[in-house]
Amino acid sequence: MIATRLIALSLACMLALPAQPAIAAPPSAELAVKPDCKGSKARCYTSIGSALEAAARDDSGRWITIRVAAGDYAEKPVITRDRIRLVGAGRGVTRVHFGAVAQTAKAYHRNGWGTPGSATLTINAREIAVRDLTIENTYDYLANDRLPEGAEARIANPQAAALLLDIASDRVRLDRVALLGYQDTVFANGGRALIRESLIAGNVDFIFGNGQLLIEDSEVRTRKRAAPYTPGEFQSFVAAPSTPLSQAHGLVFYRSRLTREAGVPDHAVALARPWHPTTRFADGRYADPQAVGQALFVDCFMDRHIHPDHWTEMNGTARDGTMTQVFRAQDSRFAETGSTGPGAPARAIGMTWVSPHTIAAIRRDIMTGMP
Repeated sequence: MIATRLIALSLACMLALPAQPAIAAPPSAELAVKPDCKGSKARCYTSIGSALEAAARDDSGRWITIRVAAGDYAEKPVITRDRIRLVGAGRGVTRVHFGAVAQTAKAYHRNGWGTPGSATLTINAREIAVRDLTIENTYDYLANDRLPEGAEARIANPQAAALLLDIASDRVRLDRVALLGYQDTVFANGGRALIRESLIAGNVDFIFGNGQLLIEDSEVRTRKRAAPYTPGEFQSFVAAPSTPLSQAHGLVFYRSRLTREAGVPDHAVALARPWHPTTRFADGRYADPQAVGQALFVDCFMDRHIHPDHWTEMNGTARDGTMTQVFRAQDSRFAETGSTGPGAPARAIGMTWVSPHTIAAIRRDIMTGMP
């Protein structure tokens, strides 16, 4: 009887307790990355990769800011956790670099693909902000480009990305960064991304992929090549979009400056060429016919290195496995409007596509929800 009364009393007391308040979302956290963490008061790491690993163990959903001090960081960081801010001390003093190349970078990629495996920084998460640092692929592209075709030492796959926006990336924003490479500098292979007030440098297809990427108020700098050049031909290509037909936006350049470094010839560079990636279908493996790339240049300055045709064709894999399928610029979604500068005048080559969206609508679609 006494035991029964004690149990009843305990239950009454529990029921009389005030309701516990809901647990508030934890505040954002900050981590530090420095070449030497001595004396640091914040949680400090000596590599960006180790800081990102620590952030990935936090499943609270809060924002985590990783502040990277001035210094050279030779590593291949991968961002897989949503809501990360990666903040350097300035693109002139905080440098992340690595020298992987597609020919030998397959081990770095989940499916054994060399080009994405070569990326110095990989972003495979949502709501990511990167600013005030340099991301560089230091592979010596020019040394390989200098070798004649057929030379034993020349590699066939010299693609070396600085930045990979991977398939799970979305709402990624990069401000005041430098993205440096040669072939395939920026691989847009995910969702929406914005690059502002930045420098992107490369030569062959150095901004490419099927993602929705808006580049605005930035410098897009073509770098020289070492291979011999025949005047009148195309030496390099700024963009190579593979935008799916089902997707409204592809690679968009707005109020940006298309410049060149010393050694890039006049009239040698195409604004874009259409990339149709080789894809496996039920009836074989060939260039994806649905990858009708979109490249749009709005209110951009174009220096004299831009070819008067502006656009050119690109070969893809035919059904017999050879690289003989030709995809024409005229059949792609390529357009430019409001261009200025000595490279702006365009020769009529039969381009007819006109964007059905205003730049205001494109910016709204891509930038909604950006961090």
